[in-house]
Amino acid sequence: MKKLLLLLLISATAFAAPPKPKPAKKAIQKSSITAAISQMKSGQHLSAANNLLALSRRPELQSDRSQIKFLLGLALMELEMNQVATFQFVDVIKIGDPRFVKKAIEKLLIVTDKLGDETLLNYAIQRIDVNSLPKSTQELIYFRLGEIKQKSGQFAEANRMYSQVNPGSRYYLNSLYNLGLVQAEAGQTGLALETFQKLVSTRTKANVTDTNKVAAQMAIARTLYQKKDWEKSIEAYSLIPRDHPLWHDAVFEQSWAMFRAARFRSSLSNFQTLHSSYYDDFYIPESLLLRSIVYLYICKYDEMDKVLTLFDKQYGVVGNQIQKFLQSSNNAEAYYREVEKAYAYKYQDRAKARGKLPYIATRFIANEGNVRRSLSYIQKILKEKKMIEDDSRIKNLVIGSYSLKLLNNRIKSAKDRTGDMVKAHLQNMATELVDLREQASLIRYEMINGKKETLKKRLSEKDINDKTETDEKSREFYAQNGYEYYPFQGEFWLDEIGNYHYLGKQSCE
Repeated sequence: MKKLLLLLLISATAFAAPPKPKPAKKAIQKSSITAAISQMKSGQHLSAANNLLALSRRPELQSDRSQIKFLLGLALMELEMNQVATFQFVDVIKIGDPRFVKKAIEKLLIVTDKLGDETLLNYAIQRIDVNSLPKSTQELIYFRLGEIKQKSGQFAEANRMYSQVNPGSRYYLNSLYNLGLVQAEAGQTGLALETFQKLVSTRTKANVTDTNKVAAQMAIARTLYQKKDWEKSIEAYSLIPRDHPLWHDAVFEQSWAMFRAARFRSSLSNFQTLHSSYYDDFYIPESLLLRSIVYLYICKYDEMDKVLTLFDKQYGVVGNQIQKFLQSSNNAEAYYREVEKAYAYKYQDRAKARGKLPYIATRFIANEGNVRRSLSYIQKILKEKKMIEDDSRIKNLVIGSYSLKLLNNRIKSAKDRTGDMVKAHLQNMATELVDLREQASLIRYEMINGKKETLKKRLSEKDINDKTETDEKSREFYAQNGYEYYPFQGEFWLDEIGNYHYLGKQSCE
């Protein structure tokens, strides 16, 4: 009986169905990629990003890493984590999988353009075939290529690139402006004026302080100055609106044009405005020297002496402090911290903006093109970091800690790079101030020589004709003819909005 049962058991075992094989591990991971794609389609970008980050670290999915990284970059873009997204697209480009490289470059172009990250933007541009891109993306490339060619002095190539950006593109106005600059730099002043006038005409309906319109008008004035058409240049500068940030620069540059046109009284009116207490924090050492030269031309030696003394007092201290800082610090972060204060506080709290360097210098450097762009870029990364830190949903996930680590490293490297820029500008500023102080000494020599010659003439009883048409007209004459005068000092009348009118007299023979 026992033998019969044993035979039946063996027989039943022999004919039983074999156990089902377990699914392959890679197949499971493949399905996870599909699941992440489904999450993205349904708007669950955070969950998708967290899952894709985990998948990107799986060694068995090495052959799928390009796809995973690309999808992760897309999910991060949707979460407005643009800087973290750039790292994913760069990884895809480095892997070199032809299925995803082109797409990754396109996305990298878009995201770095948003961030203003010129380094990664140039990295992407050098790896793309422009003709393979959509029209809208092509115009971004042409604009950025134009900038690269312009910086390297390849004006013909830059001209060709800018000319391929069509009206309607978000880069058109910037391309038009840069095209005019390229033409001016190449000495094609006539073409440059036409380009800037075209830009102004495209903004006729814009507000009077519209940045594109004002920048184009400023460029027209500068191009006319380049042509040595002083009178038209003066007129063009006068069209810059008073409530635009470029107005102060326009007044200073107009003063040079007035000086070149021998309109000394007009230039002195400008200098009174430029050197009013409101503009104490503006770095314009050259304006004081120019003002002293104007006084030299009209033989106002006492006024000239005051201006040169002011230059020595103000910019001598600035130069000494800059030299001291340059000698005491080689740390890029220290240079960054100084200019960061000026950029962060600006006019809100000048006391907080002051550091070891004079505020007049750090404020000027913070507005220099490359430093301003770099500071703006850092602010965008800091904003992205704060967004992650303030959102517990992201912060508490693996993707959150991963992103914060990347951002902290990026912030440090960006600050170091900016610090190096600041140091370079300070070195240039220090050199410039040494040169200007030497020029101030030469101007002072001319002043002493002029005083000596004037004294000789007086001793020889020569009459000095210092009578002008202005002297024959009383204050009442001006008031009756529509002019209003307010409290004055010496020969300078100040109106209610800070405009100065020089009513002095010619002292030279």
